[in-house]
Amino acid sequence: MADAAGIVRPSPHRRHINVALVGVGNCASSLVQGIAHYQNGGANEQIGLMHWDLGGYRPSDIRLVAAWDIDRRKVGRDLAEAIFAKPNCTTVFCDHVTPTGTPVRMGRVLDGIADHMDAQPADRTFLRAEAAEPGKADVVRVLVESQADVLLNYLPVGSQQATEFYAECALEAGVAFVNNIPVFIASDPVWAARFAAAGVPIIGDDIKAQLGATIVHRVLTDLFAKRGVKLERTYQLNTGGNTDFLNMANRARLSSKKVSKTEAVQSVAHRRLDAENIHIGPSDYVAWQNDNKVCFLRMEGQLFGGVPMNLELRLSVEDSPNSAGVAIDMIRCAKLALDRGLGGPILAPSAWFCKHPPEQMTDDDAHAEVETFIRSAS
Repeated sequence: MADAAGIVRPSPHRRHINVALVGVGNCASSLVQGIAHYQNGGANEQIGLMHWDLGGYRPSDIRLVAAWDIDRRKVGRDLAEAIFAKPNCTTVFCDHVTPTGTPVRMGRVLDGIADHMDAQPADRTFLRAEAAEPGKADVVRVLVESQADVLLNYLPVGSQQATEFYAECALEAGVAFVNNIPVFIASDPVWAARFAAAGVPIIGDDIKAQLGATIVHRVLTDLFAKRGVKLERTYQLNTGGNTDFLNMANRARLSSKKVSKTEAVQSVAHRRLDAENIHIGPSDYVAWQNDNKVCFLRMEGQLFGGVPMNLELRLSVEDSPNSAGVAIDMIRCAKLALDRGLGGPILAPSAWFCKHPPEQMTDDDAHAEVETFIRSAS
């Protein structure tokens, strides 16, 4: 059926989900591997999933129909091959990803590559392809022709202009937008209103890992509040060796990331901490860690009688599979929103899956709300 602009849109009620990817880095690699890993798994092979069946959709219902990147080692290759190309360095937990038939297209660069990345070793940085960059009409055409349902944003932190470019494309194509990075789209009132007016769902902003530093820090902060412990000061220091950490070595690209991570913790504290008493953010790039992310967390407070206490925790995770375990549910929630004709920010999934949603909730409340959302969509 054609819309008012004369564009033929796919039916929102297909029982599979067509996904387009912006950025074919480590997180995309883990997601694509995961879809293959769970493709033929039964109910006894659900390790690592929050939901095997989410509103009637299983991992095997996800199809990868379009992808964009800017690295010459990926552009032009089948997505199943491109996910293993450098500078990707995440764990290969599924080496039998079958060809998708989806070529990686040249993406729009804009501010997607930080200047300092040019001085890094080739295996650690992006090598820009010489192909022509697409315009908005080119991306919209691919989204429509591929019958994409969901556009997943995996651009580097700090890619404000590039993220806005692809958000515009999603709006024009009528494709749900899942914003995994800390560029504020779903949580920006102007963008939120535009998605609502267009009847296009958006889930964002800035994905929380499955069991990462932010979710652990939030849960402990909420526990302090519930157990009557006064939280006085805290820090969260993170190190890693992937392109995400290398990109964030440019502190100028970190402003929204620090806001996102800090607000995620402040929002569940009994009382907001003064800025000097809370420090959260990427701390250093350690090349040999590759996709391993290590978090050093400290919390200081007062117990009964004002007696001091402190807590220290070290968390080590493979960064990108930790993200993919959440993205696979965000995709399916976005499709449920499409099926139900919802537009604008989808609040419950955004609060449960993201660090900087339009509406912050405690994780207990967000979990309950998202389960209600899933059940009501069944």
